[in-house]
Amino acid sequence: MPEQAVMVVWVAVGGGVGGLGRYWISGWISRWRRGPFPWGTLAVNWIGAGAAGIIAARLSTGAFDAGGADAVAALLLVGVCGAFTTVSSFSLESLGLVRDGQAGRAAAYVLATVAGCLIMVAVGFSLAGGIGEVS
Repeated sequence: MPEQAVMVVWVAVGGGVGGLGRYWISGWISRWRRGPFPWGTLAVNWIGAGAAGIIAARLSTGAFDAGGADAVAALLLVGVCGAFTTVSSFSLESLGLVRDGQAGRAAAYVLATVAGCLIMVAVGFSLAGGIGEVS
């Protein structure tokens, strides 16, 4: 199978895992923390950012050989993390809060998402012993 086709398979498999993970975790948190604030989406965005930091750190340290690094990036970063994090849901929920007259909650949600995800990607990178630059 050509290398590009293999990468597409890795992305598809990772996307299935990430999408299911988002569905289950976001749904569980949303049932646990009922109310107008989208806690489930916020949580998966934070978790996904932390995971991306860990994966990027491991990739930057050369933890995988050249061919393996490409497959790991396709599977985990593009596939799992890409399907797990929910920026489109985040955007729709933010707009919904504004349209419902809850601009303050929308602003808090946007700030918590962006700041939390930046912090979590840095924490994940640090936990994995990341060195160098994230590419």
